[in-house]
Amino acid sequence: MPDLEALVAQAAAILDRAAVPFVAGHRADAAVRKQGNDFATEVDLAIERQVVAELQDATGIGVHGEEFGGAGLDEPLVWVLDPIDGTFNYAAGSPMAAILLGLLHDGQPVAGLTWLPFTGQRYTAVDGGPLYVDGVAQQPLRPVGLAESIVAFGTFNVDWGGRFPGRYRVAVLEEVSRVCSKLRMHGSTGIDMAYVAAGIMGAAISFGGRVWDHAAGVALVRAAGGVVTELDGQAWTPDTRSTLTAAPGAHDEVLAILRRVGSPEEYR
Repeated sequence: MPDLEALVAQAAAILDRAAVPFVAGHRADAAVRKQGNDFATEVDLAIERQVVAELQDATGIGVHGEEFGGAGLDEPLVWVLDPIDGTFNYAAGSPMAAILLGLLHDGQPVAGLTWLPFTGQRYTAVDGGPLYVDGVAQQPLRPVGLAESIVAFGTFNVDWGGRFPGRYRVAVLEEVSRVCSKLRMHGSTGIDMAYVAAGIMGAAISFGGRVWDHAAGVALVRAAGGVVTELDGQAWTPDTRSTLTAAPGAHDEVLAILRRVGSPEEYR
């Protein structure tokens, strides 16, 4: 295992430089259409190119990015990059967008960096903790209940189909709302996970996403003493396509609600 603290320090300097074009390109138009109504901006593409080149040069470790792919996720060590998480927010002018960078060792996140350039927040962690927010070590998460928690909820349309149909998401939303303190929808999985790690949110429910959306956040949350699983409670892997991220205590409560709501198949 390499010196993770040194790697995070190198990566932090690289993300600081990437934050400059990130801020300058706010409200950038869609440039590349992807599946459905998803898209990338020219800023996504430029930041990925910049960060990949600098990371590989500085650390000698390959990078797998959202926009261009790259190094295989089965490599013993690989960086995983999302140059702009919350692209819709970014293009619309919302500040709820982030740069996400995780380091996988044999498929598990051992370091994570989440940069929120518009708010100036920087979240970092390595395996074993603690979580750092703007360079300040944080206390481990304490067990919390949903009644005292803000819960972040993934984006949805009631008419959506797919693996987690819109009607299923509404059913989950309804049941969680009966118990939690407040609900929030930020439109950025990476920000939701960072906020759980920092104790801002008690839990976050995401019905989608890929490894570049999750890897940094998994590292942050685990370092802080939180829990990340799939929505059915299975362990997170690089193939995971849904996440339940929460503080101790709150995770069990949300998982119990999800099991009461039933299978997504029942809502088709």
